[in-house]
Order: sequence, then C-alpha cells, then structure tokens
Amino acid sequence: MSKEKSEQRRPAGRWRGCLGVAAALLLAGCAAQTAFTEGQELLAAEQVDAGLARIQDAIALEPSSAEYRIAYARAQERYVNASLDNGERALAEARYDAARAAFRRALALQPGNERALVGLQLVDAAGRHDILYSEALAAWSRSDAAAARASLRKILATNPRHERALELLRVIDESSARVAKESVLETAYRKPITIEFRDTPLKTVFEVISRTSGLNFVFDKDLRADQKVTIFLRNSSIEAAINLVLLTNQLEQRVLDGNSILIYPNTAVKQRDYQALTVKTFYLANSDAKTVATTLKTILKSKDVVVDEKLNLLMIRDSPEAIRVAEKLVALQDVPEPEVMLEVEILEVKRSRLRDLGVNWPNALALTPLPSTSGGTLTLNDLRNLNSSSIGAAVAPVVIRANQTDADVNLLANPRIRARNREKAKILIGERVPNITSTATSTGFVSESITYIDVGLKLDIEPTIYLDNEVAIKVTLEVSNIVDRVETKSGTVAYRIGTRTATSVLRLKDGENQLLAGLISDEDRRTASKLPFLGDIPVLGRLFGGHHDEGIKTEIVLSITPRVLRNIQRAANHLAEFDGGTETSFRGRPVAQGAALAAPADAAARSALPPGLPGQPAGAAGARG
Repeated sequence: MSKEKSEQRRPAGRWRGCLGVAAALLLAGCAAQTAFTEGQELLAAEQVDAGLARIQDAIALEPSSAEYRIAYARAQERYVNASLDNGERALAEARYDAARAAFRRALALQPGNERALVGLQLVDAAGRHDILYSEALAAWSRSDAAAARASLRKILATNPRHERALELLRVIDESSARVAKESVLETAYRKPITIEFRDTPLKTVFEVISRTSGLNFVFDKDLRADQKVTIFLRNSSIEAAINLVLLTNQLEQRVLDGNSILIYPNTAVKQRDYQALTVKTFYLANSDAKTVATTLKTILKSKDVVVDEKLNLLMIRDSPEAIRVAEKLVALQDVPEPEVMLEVEILEVKRSRLRDLGVNWPNALALTPLPSTSGGTLTLNDLRNLNSSSIGAAVAPVVIRANQTDADVNLLANPRIRARNREKAKILIGERVPNITSTATSTGFVSESITYIDVGLKLDIEPTIYLDNEVAIKVTLEVSNIVDRVETKSGTVAYRIGTRTATSVLRLKDGENQLLAGLISDEDRRTASKLPFLGDIPVLGRLFGGHHDEGIKTEIVLSITPRVLRNIQRAANHLAEFDGGTETSFRGRPVAQGAALAAPADAAARSALPPGLPGQPAGAAGARG
C-alpha cells in the first residue's frame, strides 16, 4: 500500500516542481524587463552609470536575452565614444584637466579601453612637452638655435607628430640656412642707391652697383660686352636696381654664395645650364593628385611633375620661384569638399474605406434527385419515376449585410543622409522582386534567367552646395508596388508593377524645410448584387440587393531639410590673387623680389610662435635671396 501511495505522490511532486520552476522563470523575466525599462529611463535622464548598472541587472536575471545585451553594448559604446571625443578635443585645446577627466570617465564605463589609456599617456606627456616647447621658444628668441633644437628633439623623440615642434624646427632650419648663405647678400640688397645712366655699357653699370653694395658679379662668356643700358633710379635699393637691369635686358641671375651673383642671358640653353631647380613634394589630404597635377602643368608649364596615386601625392621639379607659385596653387585647391546632412522624412498616408450594405436574396434554386429508398445508386428507371416527393431542393440563405470599415495606415521613414557636393545618395525602402524569364532555343533547350526589380520607395538625391550656404537638391522619388502576378503558359512568372514618380530640383537655405506632396493614388470600387427588376426600383431596390463600396487613397509626402556640415571658405583676396611673373619667368616684380622670397618662411615663423615673442633671431629677420 505504501508503495502505491509513493508512486501516486511522485507525479504530483514532479508537477509541483515544474510549476515552481516556471513561476521562478516568469518572475525572473518580469524582474529583468522591469530592470531593463528602468535602465532605459535612467539613460534618457543622462544618469549613465545607474542606467548601465540596471541594464546589467537585467542581463544577469535573463542571460539569454539578446535584446538586453545589444542595448547595453550600444549604450556603452555611445557614451564611451562621447567621452573619448571630449578628451581628445580637450587635449587638442591644451585643457589637460578636462582631457584627463574625460579619459578616466571612458575607462570607468569600459575598463581597459585602449584609446582612453593612450589618451591618458598623451595628457601626461603633453604637460612635459609644453615645458620643453617653452624652453625652445625662449632659446630661439635669444638666437640660440642649438638649445632650441635640443629641446624640440626631446619632444619629437616621444611624439614624432607634435605639430608645433615640427613647425618650429622647420622654421629654425630654414632661417639658419638662410642666415648662413644670405646674410651678407641681404644687407647689401637693402642699401640705398641713386643712379642715372644713358646708353652706358652693361658691365659699367654693374661695376658701379658692385662698388656701392660690395657684391661680386660674374658674367657669362656669351654676355655681349657692348650691350647698352639706360636706367634712372632715385632713392631706390640695390635689389631693385639689379632686378630692373636684368628685366629690361633679357638677363637672369643666379646667387652663387652670400655675396656673389652670376649674370647670364635669359635663353633656354642658359636656363638649363644655370637655373637652380628645387624638388617639392605635396601630400594632398583632400584633392585628387591627378587633378592638382593638371593644374600645375597648365599654369606653370612644368614638365617634371610626378603623381603617386596610391599615396595621393605629387612631386614637382622647377625653379624656386615656380615652386612658390605651386605652393599657393596647391593651398587653394587642396581644401575639403563641402558636405551636407539631409534630414529626410517620408510619410505614406493610406486610407481605406469599405462599406457593405443591403440584403443578399437567394439567387439560385438547386434541384437534386434524392437517393433511392433501397440506399443504392440512382438508376435510369428511378429518373423516369421522379416526382415532387423524390426531388430535393436547395435554396441559398437570405443574408442582411450592414458593415462599414475605415482604416488609416501611416508608414514613416526618417533617414539622415550625409552626402558630398555633387555626389548622388540613394535610399531604397522595399524589396527586390525576382522576375523569371524563359528562353527557348531551336534545339528545344529551355533556359531560365532571373532579374531583380526594386519595388518599394526609392529616393535619389544629388546636392550642390554653394558658397552662400544654399543647397540645390535634385530629388527623384519613386513609389512602386506589385499590382498583379502573371504566370504564362510555360510557367514563367512576371509581375505587373504600379509606379508613381516625381522629379524636382530645389534650392534651399541651410536649415530650410521643404515639403513635396501630391503623389496620390485614389481608387474607388463599387459592386452591386441584386434581384432582377426588383433591385432597380428606386429607394426600395436597396431591399432587394447588396452594395459593396471600397475606396483606397494613398498619398506620399516627402519632407527634406539640408544641414550644411562643411563648406568651402572663400579665399582672401591676397591669397586668391598674387603675382605670377611673366611668360618666361616666375620671378616676382623687381621691387618686391626680396619680400616675395622671404614671405613664406617669415609667415611660417609667425604662425609657429605665439604673439609677443620675436619671430626669429637677430640677423635672420627679413632675409631675402
């Protein structure tokens, strides 16, 4: 007896255990959902730590939930990246305390994050680098180039990409080289002179200039000794006098050392023999190297231009004057392309109306012979003896219909598209429908091919960004749907597609909104089922028939708002317009020759040094060559 009772208790115990497990799982699921909801609310309130902790609690309660894990990973990544971006921005602006706090915040959200660890190391190093950079600036202001270089090399040993250190080192190297070679020449160029010569031999004029300036002039063997010069200059400079004599007599010069100048005829042969050439490499960040190379070849007429498409760089070999012009051209052309963020909202409003009213009367009477009394099948003899008692009648029921249905459907897509200037962006919201085509050959072989048709909502956008922050947008909107499915006798499947298309060109200001509407599809269907004659009676005819009315109206509304993220900055007039020399020489105007050659280095020195400190040591300022 006890054995039977124990056997009866076991199933009941198992059921109670299963119910307990199910109840525990149900409670755990409810608790996990509650924790997840609370976590999302905390994140929305910018309580990041508490929100992530609650989502972790939900994951612990329901480890198998992919939704919780994905939500946690996305939230963690979003806030970690935001902290890292803030830290890197603060580091670039030399706000080291804020940068350190941001990187530590990222580590608190995601321990072991590599970018945060590297960022903290850069913050610690940046403080030391600022001290070394200040020491280098102080040494350079005292004309102590060796001490300045030593401090800068300590910075570059730790951070080879330190921009300010690299720029200051470049300025020091260029200025030191200029001082070593051209200090005497610069001093001589600045000396004032007043000369008046009429039909005087060329060498006599240069002899007077040499006595006044202390410069040495060497003449090419092919220079004509009887060449006459006429020049009148008052309160001018040695540099202007030399350049004017060279320009008016088709001559050129080459600086040999600090106080020696070679004078030679400005011919193609002599240019190849004497003209100093410089090789310059341009690493391009935005423009295509081929496009820039075409510009340099067209304007500079330079033949020695090499393009490396893989590294997007170009190298040019030309005179120093042509290289200076090339630098300005590259600076004007190598600028970031304009970009715009297009905020697009696509709304499909679909309204359907169904009305079914009336009375469906029986429209048929079916007469069927009843089975024989013996229960067997009907025979011809039975058919001859048919009468009202052996024929069954079937009549459809009378149905009264009174039904009206209204439905509104709103389908909303809200994509944000970032597009470059004059580049197409495309959106497809729908599906690709296969269309099967059969091809039969003369030998009886049948082959099938499948082509895919895009069905749904297609949007093509091509923006053009103007300097006044206006955006011209070419918009093509196409809405299509499958109307019918067609199958041929051979089994080939095809689809009948209904399409609505609109194409427009808009010009909007930055942030201006535009609505495009009117793509309407309106379909009305009416069906009546009524008794003959009686259903045609006015008013009373409704009692002898049914009416089915169906209307479907669909409208597509497109809202588009451009947000200009980056635009081309119009170059200043002095940068967009500069001296391009002559057809045969890129040397600047005679009176500005020295300044033109010295400007790039002086500008670089000023940009590398903070205000209030001298730009370069004594003896190097305003050097010309």
